[in-house]
Amino acid sequence: MSDQKSSYRQIMKATSIFGGVQVFTILISIVRSKFIAILLGPAGIGINSLLNSTTGFIAGLTNFGLSTSAVKNIGVAYATGDQKKIATVVNVLRRLVWITGLIGAILTIILSSWLSQLTFGNKEYTMAFIWISGTLLLNQISAGQSVVLRGMRQINYMARSSLSGAILGLIVSVPIYYKWGIDGIVPAIIISSIVSLLRTWYFARKIKIDKVNVSRKTTVIEGKDMLTMGFMLSLSGLYVLAKNYGIRVYIGSVGGMDEVGLFTAGFAIVNSYVAMVFTAMSTDYFPRLSAVAHDNKQARELINQQAEIAILILAPIITVFIVFIGWVVILLYSNKFISINLMIQWTVLGIFFKASSWSMAFIFLAKGKSKLFLANELIGGTVALLFQLLGYYFGGLTGMGIGFMIGYCYYMVQVFFVTKYYFEFSFERQFFKILSIQLFLAIVAFMTSLFITKPFSYIVGSLIILISAFYSYNELDNRIGFKQIIEKFKKK
Repeated sequence: MSDQKSSYRQIMKATSIFGGVQVFTILISIVRSKFIAILLGPAGIGINSLLNSTTGFIAGLTNFGLSTSAVKNIGVAYATGDQKKIATVVNVLRRLVWITGLIGAILTIILSSWLSQLTFGNKEYTMAFIWISGTLLLNQISAGQSVVLRGMRQINYMARSSLSGAILGLIVSVPIYYKWGIDGIVPAIIISSIVSLLRTWYFARKIKIDKVNVSRKTTVIEGKDMLTMGFMLSLSGLYVLAKNYGIRVYIGSVGGMDEVGLFTAGFAIVNSYVAMVFTAMSTDYFPRLSAVAHDNKQARELINQQAEIAILILAPIITVFIVFIGWVVILLYSNKFISINLMIQWTVLGIFFKASSWSMAFIFLAKGKSKLFLANELIGGTVALLFQLLGYYFGGLTGMGIGFMIGYCYYMVQVFFVTKYYFEFSFERQFFKILSIQLFLAIVAFMTSLFITKPFSYIVGSLIILISAFYSYNELDNRIGFKQIIEKFKKK
């Protein structure tokens, strides 16, 4: 029992630390976006976005997903406590990020003229792509150093690194844009990459790694698993990019550019302010799951714990969005975007199923089943895409939100049966109880917002939010022991 409570506390510790960092990072990014919008204008923002998205796509092709796949290898090595094994895996990773980063940089230089023509319709930005080609190497090395922190579960260092990155990004970029305007875009991209490299190096060097001689043969043997899984992750990532691109093209062809903008704004809210919890949890969860993945029973216990915590934390946040979505949209955008309210409400209901399936799906990566992971993502993603496109065809943007929810409901069922068949996984009764109660409260809040006039819907909705939050607090207290923690804190 004490081991279970310790595990729950570890999950909550990581989530609370990174959740706080995510909130602060979002606030800084809002300030940074406002400055950039004023200093660069729409044209400058467009150029900056296209340069970054193009090099990001090249990086996706050449980085072999090492920023995710290598977490498993380091996490497993760290769990053994064997310093030589840890040092060997870290050194292999460092070699691989240099190789893949150089491939990305060289490819960008070779294709610079073509990338300029494809992206901007002319060759005026050829030199810009040549200059920023080096950032692919710098960013890949930075990612490798971040993987070491993540794989060895250095939560405090990871949080401080993320937080300092957001602050330095604001400090570095705004003065450059203020002095040179659009001409400062390329220098800002390069300097930001250099600062990121120095930042991750500073925190990574705080971890003591033994010096070992790693032969070429060892590099190939140790690196094969990272690259194989990473390649599958890259394919999955490219599929997601293609899927999102296809959705936007379809909406643009059927509903026009205004509809594309509304869709993008709606999902930006969900991904930035609701799904940020996933980022906070995954940082610590994946390496911990990798360390116990060899034992199906231990893996099942950890997945259930993670799924329970995810629902308990997300549910009150989702309910707040459902009740007050009108104010959220107006605050973040304007009255012109209120037509996406229903789409967002349906979408956040789907987050319940996304959180449940997300907790299970990590087991594919933790066990190194890269082909099974890719097949699962392709099938689940394609079915979800069809639901979204059909939803938009029959119900516009609201239908898109309904399609998202149905798609993730299907995906959760699919992942459940796949993990049950291959890894003997099952959800415990306690998880279904938590999911049922919190989903019921969210649906009641949704019905309230639809059928009760304002301001009475806000009053009833606020009561439901309090019930959801109180239930989550009690369940978390049963697992973590908030009162015990507070008592220990008082004594100290």
